[in-house]
Amino acid sequence: MKRESIYDRMTNAEREVAKVLKELRIQWSFEQPVFVWDENERPRVWAPDFYMTQFGIYIEVCGSKDFDYEYRKRIYIKNRYSVIFLHVFKGKEQWECHFKRYLHYFFKRRSQAFSGIVHNQV
Repeated sequence: MKRESIYDRMTNAEREVAKVLKELRIQWSFEQPVFVWDENERPRVWAPDFYMTQFGIYIEVCGSKDFDYEYRKRIYIKNRYSVIFLHVFKGKEQWECHFKRYLHYFFKRRSQAFSGIVHNQV
């Protein structure tokens, strides 16, 4: 009997993102649940597609241009989660470039914030 792989539960778009994360040696967990308050202040549990464990950043894989991801984006922002939305349907070169730019921006902001804390302590 074949053991189920986590990749068996993924869509093709999610497998494509997982492959890039593996190539970049980024550790991740799949569909790790998060607690959010929705627009009506009701508690909800959502499961973003990926959680990059060493960075504390989530990834939502946008596999279709016909789905409105703006609602999810607003709720994540409201709940202060760092989430990268990857529009895989736009093509690998475009979403992968967006992903790398976001990571660069995120780490630059994090470094500046940390630097400010350290300088205030000295």
